[in-house]
Amino acid sequence: MAYDAGDTTDHDLTDHDFTDHAPVRDWVNDWDWLDDQWGSNAIDIWNDVREQCPMASTERYGRAFMPVTMDAVSQVAHDTENFSSIWVNVSRPDAPRRPAPPITSDPPDHAEHRKLLLGPFSPKKIQQMEDEMRAYCRDLIADLDGLDQVDAAERYTQHIPVHGICQITGIPEGDADLFRDWIHRNFQLAPRDNTVRMQVMTEMSAYIDGILKDRLENPNGDMLTDIANAEIDGEPVDWELKLGYVRLLIIAGIDTTWSALGSGLWHFAQHPDQVARLVEVDNDDLLWQTASEEVLRYYAPVTMARKVIADTEVAGCPVHTGDQMLLTFPAANHDPEAFENPEEFQIDRARNRHVAFGLGVHRCLGSNLARLEMLVGMQEWIRAFPNFSLDPDGVTTWANGQVRGPRNIPVLLNR
Repeated sequence: MAYDAGDTTDHDLTDHDFTDHAPVRDWVNDWDWLDDQWGSNAIDIWNDVREQCPMASTERYGRAFMPVTMDAVSQVAHDTENFSSIWVNVSRPDAPRRPAPPITSDPPDHAEHRKLLLGPFSPKKIQQMEDEMRAYCRDLIADLDGLDQVDAAERYTQHIPVHGICQITGIPEGDADLFRDWIHRNFQLAPRDNTVRMQVMTEMSAYIDGILKDRLENPNGDMLTDIANAEIDGEPVDWELKLGYVRLLIIAGIDTTWSALGSGLWHFAQHPDQVARLVEVDNDDLLWQTASEEVLRYYAPVTMARKVIADTEVAGCPVHTGDQMLLTFPAANHDPEAFENPEEFQIDRARNRHVAFGLGVHRCLGSNLARLEMLVGMQEWIRAFPNFSLDPDGVTTWANGQVRGPRNIPVLLNR
């Protein structure tokens, strides 16, 4: 299988100053997902933009658009003729990019790449992980014995998705700090800085190359072994694509759930009335399911992107070949045309067709794992600390950019 690393030709950047990181003052005409206001205020930003128009624009990364309605986001996500997934994040147009299929592949190739990775994420196989996942969460909680004040992100939420993805794939869990460093630089720094992007890609490629070559020599039946030997239509998958499979699993399998779970704990730390309702019911009660889904709707952490490959229109606005399009699934989840009272967090919301896991052919293949990690992680924490609250002397910090979520959550356990 040949691969396409994307359009890496230089673009005319004479009209763009990528060194200017001045604060955004006009989110409709000059948005920036790395602006300091984004992390903690993105929901308000999207809502304010939507009141003025269905789609914002910027020139900070070359021309890039940001639709904020369900209709506009859905249109782009389902249109593979005019929008390509070869660019899945908004970055400098001259940014070096490497494939990470299936997320960076378009039909018809996309289906075969997705099929290669989908098996271990089936509902049946993920459900078999529940008991072990609960035991792991309880061990993390046991490590907090004797403490009254902790950082819930540092001591809890950041570890759970690392454990989950490593259990499924065979990636060494002991390298978690390395993964988190790559994630930080990839999402927080690389969109503006091509040097950082190249450093992260080079480091990850070397690391994954070593693991996959070891699996060729020492197969052990795990997912990494399957990837190392992957074939499509009887032909070996290109080695660069195999590196991309694992790159995607690390990047997408960790930060996304870490952010969603952290957002959930941050929320419930401020709503003891909702926590009280949850602790009164069994773990298999529907209320836990609806509460977890409402966290995903309200605090959906992930935005994606597309490259415009044919002149077309979105929400009545013309877009042109080479433009970038930010798919704000979280903004769509707050569109009043799609949800009743979207500004309210309702733990028993009955109708909740949120798009936290995306739309179209690229809907998240790891959604079953993410849902299990979210549900188990919240249940174990809330049952252990039903009176926990935000530490009034602490500061919650948020990640900006493609994956938005709390990076520090100082809490009082109030045992």
